[in-house]
Amino acid sequence: MLVDGRHYRSIWYDQDTRLPTIIDQTELPHRFVTRALSSATEAAEAIKSMRVRGAPLIGATAAHGLALALRDDPSTPALESAVEEIAATRPTAINLRWALDRIAKEARSCREEDRAETALRSAIALCDEDVRACEAIGENGLALLQARAAGCGHGNANAPLQILTHCNAGWLATVDWGTALAPIYKAHAAGLAIHVWVDETRPRNQGASLTAYELRQMGIDHTVVVDNAGGHLMQRGQVDLVLVGSDRTTARGDVCNKIGTYLKALAAHDNGVPFYVALPLSTIDGAIEDGLSEIPIEERDASEVREMVGIGVGSGGAVQRVELFSKESAVANPAFDVTPARYVTQLVTEVGACEASRSGLDRLRGMAEKSGVYAQRPVELAAE
Repeated sequence: MLVDGRHYRSIWYDQDTRLPTIIDQTELPHRFVTRALSSATEAAEAIKSMRVRGAPLIGATAAHGLALALRDDPSTPALESAVEEIAATRPTAINLRWALDRIAKEARSCREEDRAETALRSAIALCDEDVRACEAIGENGLALLQARAAGCGHGNANAPLQILTHCNAGWLATVDWGTALAPIYKAHAAGLAIHVWVDETRPRNQGASLTAYELRQMGIDHTVVVDNAGGHLMQRGQVDLVLVGSDRTTARGDVCNKIGTYLKALAAHDNGVPFYVALPLSTIDGAIEDGLSEIPIEERDASEVREMVGIGVGSGGAVQRVELFSKESAVANPAFDVTPARYVTQLVTEVGACEASRSGLDRLRGMAEKSGVYAQRPVELAAE
């Protein structure tokens, strides 16, 4: 998507340096910084430190990280070691393991001397597939937004469709286009009047820092609100639908996403507001049934809650880190929560939308197999 009018992907292979390059999201929105990744260890650090984040982008970075490892040492022990090193960085998002398994499987099937080139080609192909998948999510989600706008009587500049989103599920969370923001970009391009309520998304403020950044760059009307304002807005009829992403979705349709998503789903359910989840097929984990008991929830460092980074008032533009409260107070920092399938109106994927249920995901399997996408992105949509 666009940064100051220029098109970027969130990760790309630089033909000049022969290295994958990322946008360092820890610097946004105050500075736009790109970084080349020169080793598997650097790729793992970028994932763990959240220089890259968002389930699809984590997977893409992991794929390139494994390709870098095989460039340095194509032996089987080095391959297996790199897989484990990168896999240990973030336990919740399923795309990480999916991408590693895909690249590793292809590397294991060829001679050692061909592994580096095979892995690099596969990593680049995986990124290109992600772009196509996310654009297709945008097209499928656009139809839902248009139908909702018509149902709400919206369709002109005086009555924009009011969308609440949580965290960042835009192009910065994928290779391009995004998941939850892709339908918004498509709707904006189609001339549908849109206004987005952007949850700040504490503690890392991915909504205020990244979603708002993306929407500004694309010229889309938006307002940043504190996380706890969502229910208040819904009670007053100021939200027409909620649209979020997913880091892992189970075989029965439970959705694991950024902490706070569950509370938005509860408020939406209480107020009769549709709650949509946009995700690529690679985020569906058919091996897990019960999201509440089976998905590991990442516990992140206390500093993310205790500290905040921003431009100091009166500092002349200097970026500063401040401590919000004493280190003597304990901190719990779960990064994700699970929204049960019963609160999800529909899942929106690259092959279409379905209800969040085992039967819905079974129908999605059929759509994916018919389209050929299932063969390209081999995930178990529902456990047998």
